[in-house]
Amino acid sequence: MGITTSTMSTDQVAPAERAGFWGDWVDRLFCGLKSDLYGDTGFDGRMATVHAGDIVLTRLEANRHRVMRSAQLVRASEVGYLKIVAPWVGCAGVEQKGREAWVTPDQWSIYDTTDAYAVANPVRVEHLIVMVPKARLAERGLALDPLMARRLGGSGGVARLALETMRSAYRELPGMSEAAARGVGDAIAQFVHLSMLDLAGIGTAQTQREALRERIKQHVAEHLGDSTLTVDGIALALNCSRRQLYNAFSEEPDGVAGYILARRLEACRRTFDDRAHDHRSITDIAIGFGFQNMAHFSRVFRAHLGLPPSDYRRGAAAA
Repeated sequence: MGITTSTMSTDQVAPAERAGFWGDWVDRLFCGLKSDLYGDTGFDGRMATVHAGDIVLTRLEANRHRVMRSAQLVRASEVGYLKIVAPWVGCAGVEQKGREAWVTPDQWSIYDTTDAYAVANPVRVEHLIVMVPKARLAERGLALDPLMARRLGGSGGVARLALETMRSAYRELPGMSEAAARGVGDAIAQFVHLSMLDLAGIGTAQTQREALRERIKQHVAEHLGDSTLTVDGIALALNCSRRQLYNAFSEEPDGVAGYILARRLEACRRTFDDRAHDHRSITDIAIGFGFQNMAHFSRVFRAHLGLPPSDYRRGAAAA
């Protein structure tokens, strides 16, 4: 049985009552969180929530609004969470601890629900909201207060990995078992912890390797068609040594060269499956993704996918 998604929407509420309905619902769900619509009278919003063990992930779509929690509304008995806002569309301004951080798509910020805070959404938004139990990170001895209301993810590295993991988790959780979902929740907590370490300037060797590995993968994705995409070329482009590059990929079974080959083969396979490219020859497609020797391409394609490229393409066309 898959993970259940719970939803709330103003769609079934009369337009004149939606603002009040939304405010009451947010107040009840988040234990005293106040909502303000910038004085607007028209409003619509919806939320869909899934759980990965004790990690809560919510997709929020709504007109412009802001939420606030004063020190008087913080409840000592409430389970404390570190709450992440990561926009898909629009922006968010997180205010806490005397700081304010504005985040846009591909960035995220985090704040502590056991202290006063405010989150501004001055335009219509689509956000991923992730709630991680505060105890999950506090017990690791990291000083959290200086890390609240800060911007993460925009420069890549482990914070980008954390964001991609959270987004993928939200999409895939409805089809997972409870046990698998708990494992995903553990992965999210670990990536958030690594991001916090990196933000604090005490990144471990592991965070440095993960950050470089992510940069390498991004570079490969952007240069698949470049026949000169090599280990030396990547090291030069990313201003790192061959040793650093190999070290970053030490946990990948096929190394850097194997990763490049696998991505190129996968790109060719997807193109063969796409009927919009039926007019292109196999050679044209292979060269377009960096292969120069067709005999080598045919050999490695067959080794990885079990069929020569021509047979695979005929089967894809027939299907």
